[in-house]
Amino acid sequence: MPIRFPFIVLAVLAVLGSVGFAQESRSGAETVTPDTGTVDFENDLIPVFTKFGCNAGACHGAAIGRGGFKLSLFGGNPRADFDAVVRQVEGSRINLARPEQSLVILKPTESITHGGGERFGLDHDSTKLLLAWIRQGADLVTQRTLQRVEIAPRKHVGQSLDQPITLRATAHFSDGSSRDVTRWTVFQAEDSSAVKIDPESSRSQVLRRGRHIVVARYLTEVVPIELIVPLTDARVDLSDEPRRGFIDEEILDSLTTLGLPVSPVADDATILRRLTLDLTGRLPTTDKVLSFLADSNPKKRTALVEQLLKSDAFTEYWTLQLATLLRIRPQPNDSQGAETYHAWLADQVRRGVGYDQLARSVILASGDSHTYGPANFYRTNLDPRKQAEFMSELFMGSRLRCANCHNHPLDRWTQDDYHGLSAIFARIETGRVITLKPTGRVIHPRTLETAVPRIPGEQFLSEKVVDGRDELAQWLTRPENPYFARAIVNRLWQRMMGRGLVEPADDFRATNPATHPVLLEKLAVDFVRNGYKLRHTLRLIAGTTAYARSANATPGNKADDRFYSHAARQPLEAEVLADAISDVLGVAEKYGDEPPGTRAVALVDPKTSSLSLDILGRCGRDESCESSTTSAGGLPQKLHLLNGPLINARIGIPGSRLSKLIAAGKSPTKIVSRFYLVALGRLPNDREAQHWKTQLAAITTDRGKREFLEDFVWGLLTCHEFVTNH
Repeated sequence: MPIRFPFIVLAVLAVLGSVGFAQESRSGAETVTPDTGTVDFENDLIPVFTKFGCNAGACHGAAIGRGGFKLSLFGGNPRADFDAVVRQVEGSRINLARPEQSLVILKPTESITHGGGERFGLDHDSTKLLLAWIRQGADLVTQRTLQRVEIAPRKHVGQSLDQPITLRATAHFSDGSSRDVTRWTVFQAEDSSAVKIDPESSRSQVLRRGRHIVVARYLTEVVPIELIVPLTDARVDLSDEPRRGFIDEEILDSLTTLGLPVSPVADDATILRRLTLDLTGRLPTTDKVLSFLADSNPKKRTALVEQLLKSDAFTEYWTLQLATLLRIRPQPNDSQGAETYHAWLADQVRRGVGYDQLARSVILASGDSHTYGPANFYRTNLDPRKQAEFMSELFMGSRLRCANCHNHPLDRWTQDDYHGLSAIFARIETGRVITLKPTGRVIHPRTLETAVPRIPGEQFLSEKVVDGRDELAQWLTRPENPYFARAIVNRLWQRMMGRGLVEPADDFRATNPATHPVLLEKLAVDFVRNGYKLRHTLRLIAGTTAYARSANATPGNKADDRFYSHAARQPLEAEVLADAISDVLGVAEKYGDEPPGTRAVALVDPKTSSLSLDILGRCGRDESCESSTTSAGGLPQKLHLLNGPLINARIGIPGSRLSKLIAAGKSPTKIVSRFYLVALGRLPNDREAQHWKTQLAAITTDRGKREFLEDFVWGLLTCHEFVTNH
């Protein structure tokens, strides 16, 4: 709605009226009113602001308001909103002596000129509500608090696109009252092109097959709703598919509901390459490929997982994963701290230390950052607010930073949560030696007073608490904590399956629900029950049929990009791809001043001089790599692989794999087969073998055959099969 005058928001107030005065909503559900019959500003009027978007960021909920009239974002601060309505410009917006002459009545009914036009008539229920509120004194009158909101249905599975779905919201309050608040609840489709919602009747209709999310907002409560229409009309029977535990159960149940068939399990060569890349960041050796393909033991895949989890390569690769998550990087003119931090982290991974213990070590760290690695956590970000943001994204998977200037627009987090968490870190001395300062504070921008330390979403800390980090670490790593375990298992799932159950992985919120919420919960519970061990959850995922499926989609599931009916083809990370190219070519790449033979996955400094890694899309760890705009597989990477020195300059040089094979007298067809084994982890199939045999037979000179083989290797290293884990 157009906003031209500061009074338009108050005009909107009158459009809806109070749920407390309605005996029946437009949904037809019975309404229970407070015993007093008194209009409650917070619980009866604030929802009107939200319903019409008046307290949204684009209107009066903006940081500076609109037209001289400012409301808190989505009603996060009802008392401030009350002051804006009643006490600012007193005698203009509210007329206690003559309620009918209040501008909040005259303007929306256009009894006087109103830039927003007529919003409702004089006999409208909304007019009656506003008059009643003004006549009772236009008081705040907050007699109860919202406890919870029930949404029905929370999940709806339809069979056709033309089926209307009536949404209903029921609010439950602290005084024991409950009421139908459907009319005052904002229902918003995550994808408006997929779901149509009538704001008056709250009826929805799915416009496109699949699983879609509708978010319901009432006061501070935000509830996701699943609306599903199977992707095909055909009924899919997956009862005979192997189910190796609760992961497969949840995935297959979801696919059955969606009507998605599954791709078959991938062959041994594909699984060997995928597992080796996903767990160690390396290609399988030719000897391993040949022995694995020849092995007839039905449990060989399980044995392979155990072997990889115990390997030094696993430690090296997963140190990289956690180092990226922790944003380990040298400080200006100081590389010692990062090296110590990286070595400490590698030791944690090698010994299988629980992730809860690792988190506590980092949060509670103090001392010399050159000798105690975790102390460098506080050198990553020097400002208490940045430390709070980093901690929440890292260990909670939540972007608490969105609650800095106002309450989080899409989640439960408030400014008190953000600045309270920041205040916990206010006394941290962030030099080389991490210590606790005698004083330190964070100023709350709303109150302009010192923020009180607070656990997010929980209690404020007592003044007696000197260092709130201990309380924070204890709260965070409790088994019942709703964020910690879910955040890390989601990241492990993302690493193995190509897409997180919550995506992006650092943006957990009510309005961004998991594709499989029950599965996420079960993974988190299992993770806690098994000692917060990374290897346990990785082993669990690697052993599922869901993980083992072919990446080749079928006609029935080719449209699926998030429900795991087939495996995702993940582009190899910059460091992994660079190492893979070096391994295939047999020529190591030089990285800055690092010793010859250093692997990219082992680099401590993510900005070590390397044009190749830059072009391949590595993350510099200045910010979260999960939300980075740089990604592997883009156009620069493709051009570099096709024409750059990363491959071309090393294919046929003396000492390369190709040069050695030629010097050893291997036939061109044998060389082709060897490179298939090294690069793709398989032998060429009959069609491929015949193709290369025919091509080589047409070349009569040794020089011509060598040039052909160089082109062949180049083509192999630039093909889609090589640059992904397929």
